[in-house]
Amino acid sequence: MRGAYVIVLTLDVSIKLNVGRNCWKLKSGTYAYIGSGMVNLEKRVLRHFSSSKKSHWHIDYLTQFARPLFAVLIPSDRRLEEEISLSFQKFFECIEGFGASDLKVPSNLYRIHDFKKFSEILHSFLDTVEK
Repeated sequence: MRGAYVIVLTLDVSIKLNVGRNCWKLKSGTYAYIGSGMVNLEKRVLRHFSSSKKSHWHIDYLTQFARPLFAVLIPSDRRLEEEISLSFQKFFECIEGFGASDLKVPSNLYRIHDFKKFSEILHSFLDTVEK
């Protein structure tokens, strides 16, 4: 299966996350990370839930500190990450420069302060995706 995903993670304490030349100060709380798996969606998502992996993507470094709670898989032959990020950036705190290096959005990581709003936005987006 191919498609996009949204992983919801919890960060119990505030951290300073250094990845290469990037440094982010992340507050404790709930975050949503948007990604894609255009070869094997399930395998990509399962990798993010694994504690024994080599760090490659920004999310790999974050999951050393944040605990993934669940993932929403969105099967599609289209790359949907950018569209999902555009929906989220209107309502949630964007963690500038996190992921999305190959996209035209500032981030693929958002701090979720209102879980009900998160759910509404995600459901609304899912309703627009071609089945």
